[in-house]
Amino acid sequence: MFDSLMNAINDALIVTDEHNKIECFNYKAEETFNISHNHLGEKIEGIIFIPDDLKKSDTITEGKKESQRRINYYGKTLSVIKTPIIEPTIENQCHLGNYYIFEDISDSVKLKRELSNARSSANAMENVLEKAYDGIVMIDHNGIITKFNSAYQQFTGISEQEALGKHVTEVIENTRMHKVLETGKPEIGEIQKIKGCEMVATRVPIYEEGEIVGVLGKVLFRDIKEVKALAERLDAATNELDYYKGEVRKLKGSKYNFENIVGSSKKIIEAKEMAKIASQSDSTVLIRGESGTGKELFAHAIHDGSLRRYGAFIRVNCAAIPENLLEAELFGYEKGAFTGANKEGKPGKFELANGGTIFLDEIGDMPFDMQVKLLRALQEREVQRIGSERVIDLDVRIIASTNRNLEQLIAQDKFREDLYYRLNVFNINVPPLREMKDDLEKLINFIIKDLNDEMGLNVNGVSSEANKILNSYHWPGNIRELKNVLERSMNVAKGNIITKDCIPQYLLTWAGAEEQQNNSNSKSHEINLHNLELRSVVKEAEKLAIETALKQTNNNKKKAAELLNIHRSGLYKKLEEYNISDQTT
Repeated sequence: MFDSLMNAINDALIVTDEHNKIECFNYKAEETFNISHNHLGEKIEGIIFIPDDLKKSDTITEGKKESQRRINYYGKTLSVIKTPIIEPTIENQCHLGNYYIFEDISDSVKLKRELSNARSSANAMENVLEKAYDGIVMIDHNGIITKFNSAYQQFTGISEQEALGKHVTEVIENTRMHKVLETGKPEIGEIQKIKGCEMVATRVPIYEEGEIVGVLGKVLFRDIKEVKALAERLDAATNELDYYKGEVRKLKGSKYNFENIVGSSKKIIEAKEMAKIASQSDSTVLIRGESGTGKELFAHAIHDGSLRRYGAFIRVNCAAIPENLLEAELFGYEKGAFTGANKEGKPGKFELANGGTIFLDEIGDMPFDMQVKLLRALQEREVQRIGSERVIDLDVRIIASTNRNLEQLIAQDKFREDLYYRLNVFNINVPPLREMKDDLEKLINFIIKDLNDEMGLNVNGVSSEANKILNSYHWPGNIRELKNVLERSMNVAKGNIITKDCIPQYLLTWAGAEEQQNNSNSKSHEINLHNLELRSVVKEAEKLAIETALKQTNNNKKKAAELLNIHRSGLYKKLEEYNISDQTT
C-alpha cells in the first residue's frame, strides 16, 4: 500500500532514516537518479548532492516543518523539499527520518530566463530606437503607427501621442511604408521628400513566423549630397543581397513532413517509425529504395521533424551534376578559381546548408575520387572552397539516398567502404509500391487531393473499372509513376471522376495483355501437370508469358520487358533460351 502511494507521486521521492540513510524510494527517483535497491542503506548525500543546510537536522529544533532548496543534477534544475518525519514524545520530539521530494523545474527556469532575456532585449531595443539620431517609425500589419521616436517628432513637429493609432499616410508625406507592407520587399536608401527636404529613407518589412506583421522605417536627417553615394552603394549591395537571399530561399526549408507519408502497411510503418527516430538525432541517415519510391519525401520529413527544421534543407543530386563540377558545387569556390567561374566566387552546398541539413541524393552514383573528399568533409566537419585556404567549419546534418546496391558497388571497388559506414548509421528502407498494394487506394486519394490543390481541379475519385486497372498494375516506376498517371488522367477527365478512358494507353495495353494471358492459361494453353517436373512447368509458363507480352507490344522488346517486370537483357536471354521469334497478333 505504501509503495503504491509513493509511486503515485509524479516527483522523485526518497525516504531516509534519522542518519540520512536511504530506506526506500519511488519509481520516479529510480529513473531520475539511476538508483537501485543496492543503494538502500547508503547516505543520500553520497549519491545526490544535498546542500549543507538541508543535511542538518536542526530544522526540527527550530520549529521548521520543511526546507526547500534548488540543485543542479546533470543539466537538470531540481527543486528539493526536505520534510522531517517527527514522532511526538512526552519530553520532546523524536526525529525518525526525512522525506526528500525532487521536482524537475528545468523548463520553468529556462522559460523564466528566456522571458527575462526577451524583456531585456525589448527594453534595449526601445532605448536604441528612442535615442537614435535618425527618425524611426514603425507600423503594424494594418499600416497603423505603433512607434514614432523623438528624432522624428522633433523634425515633423508631431508628437508621438498625435501619431500613434493613425495610418502612416495621414502622418508622413510621400511615405511608401504601406507599399512595403503590401509587397514584402525592403526599400533601402530610397530618396523621400519630407517638408521640402530630400531624405534617405529605408523601409524594411518585419516578419513573424513567415507572415508580415509590420514595417520599420528609418530616415537619415542629413544633406542628400553627403549620402547620395552611400545610398547608391547600399542599393547595389542590397540588390545583390536580395538575389542571394532569393537563391537561398528557393533551396531552403523542407517541403514535406511525416503527415505526407501515407500508408498503413507493415513496411511503410517500419520505415516511417525509423525515420521519426532518426529525426531526433544528428547522426547520418542512409535512405534506400527503388527509383520513385519517395526517398526525398522521407529526407524532407526527417529534416522537418528535427531540431534543424528552421535551418536550410539543401538537396544535391549526385548523379545529375557533371563530375568536373561536383566539387565546386559541394564545396564552393573563390573568384578566379578556374576558367568560367563566377567572378565573385560562389558558396558551396555544404556552406549553404550550415545549421541545417544537406540531402545527398543518388549517393551511389558519386564518382569514386569525389567520395574521398566527401568523406574528409564528413570526418573533419569542415570544408575549403576551391582556390581558398580558409577553412569553413560545418554544422550540418547529412542524409543520403540511393537506389543502387552499395554492398555490390563496394565489392566492385566503385564505392568506398569507409564512406558507406560513415553514412549508414540510420538505415531506412522505403518499400516499392508493388509491396504496398493495400495502401494504393489511400495513396490515390491523397495524390488526387494534392493535385486538385495544385492544378485548381475538382476530381473526386476513380471509377471502379479504372481502379481495377490501377490495382492490377505492378508500378515499376513506383509512386512517381502513379502520380504521373493520375496527373495525366485528371487533365483529360471530362467530369469529376477518372474513368477507364482517362487512363494512359500503355496501362490499358498492359491490362489487356494480362487478361489475354489469363484466358490463354485457362483454355488452349493449359499445362498438363501429370508426370511433369516443376522445372518444365516453370519453363512453359515463362515461355507463354513472353509470347503474350510480345504480341501485346507488337514485338517491342523494351515494352515487353516492362510488362514482364524484368530487365531487357534478361528478356533477350529468355528469347534465346526458348528460341522465341517475333509474334504475330
